[in-house]
Amino acid sequence: MAREPILDRENRSAICWRVVVRYIRVRWNHEASDDPVLLYSEIDDAGWEVRKVEEYRSGIRDRASRDVATGRSLLGLEPIPPLDEINASVEFDGAMIGAEDFERVWAEATPPHESH
Repeated sequence: MAREPILDRENRSAICWRVVVRYIRVRWNHEASDDPVLLYSEIDDAGWEVRKVEEYRSGIRDRASRDVATGRSLLGLEPIPPLDEINASVEFDGAMIGAEDFERVWAEATPPHESH
């Protein structure tokens, strides 16, 4: 389990720690050409996205965290529901993945200086 500081925005010092507890990959089954088809999320103990990668049909991967965002990728505005709730919709097919898999996808995503 990884730990990440939650920073005080004024003085950038850690005010508490957030624990990353799960990583998921969700296939979004749709026909829209402008929306991602794979969503990778690193999720904390309260269900909030810490980091996210969105992959498009073209193979482009955008990423978002509190510190960086490329393309149109942004962190979610609400906590991520459990996988069984996500998979209850026929348009989504989600699975747990390992930290190593998420880190590989994150590293391969569009670097901030090359966003499209």
